[in-house]
Amino acid sequence: MRRAAQLVARGLLRSRLGVALVLAVVVLGVVGAAKVFSDSADARPGLNGAPDQPILTVTATIPDDGLASPEPAPSLTVSPGTAVPATVAEAFGRAWVNHRNVTAEAWYAGLLPHCTEGLAEKLAGVDPTGVPADRLTGEPILIPYADKIVEATIRVDSGLLRLRLTAVEGRWLVDGIDWERA
Repeated sequence: MRRAAQLVARGLLRSRLGVALVLAVVVLGVVGAAKVFSDSADARPGLNGAPDQPILTVTATIPDDGLASPEPAPSLTVSPGTAVPATVAEAFGRAWVNHRNVTAEAWYAGLLPHCTEGLAEKLAGVDPTGVPADRLTGEPILIPYADKIVEATIRVDSGLLRLRLTAVEGRWLVDGIDWERA
């Protein structure tokens, strides 16, 4: 036995080919042993041992910690006898699209009862021929942001009219206007 070990050490391990051959035998032996002792009869490509059901990280029995709880929708304040935001938005929208065959002054006068002083100043001198819509095609959809701030969206024949309404002294008025092409 000792003589065989000396022969291997002197002959095989001195050449590169011999070292490569010894390493190949060792690697094949390790891989072969792993295959013999592992349960690879039902092995599939990809992840092995993945669960069939999703892994739940939260149980329903743990109470909510309150960090991501949604805030309640704001309650819209309206003074008695005044129009609700949807009515004001629709009236402003109808006046806004009524720009054909009217003078700029008449068009502006139609908007004034429904808008704040700040918006009225911005709209003064605007040429109504630049209004990109001719008729309302939908009802106002309200998104309340606070007790006194609401966004109303109304479909028009060429897109979407967005109005920002604010409650000024208990009365809802349009404070901002935007339009999106459909």
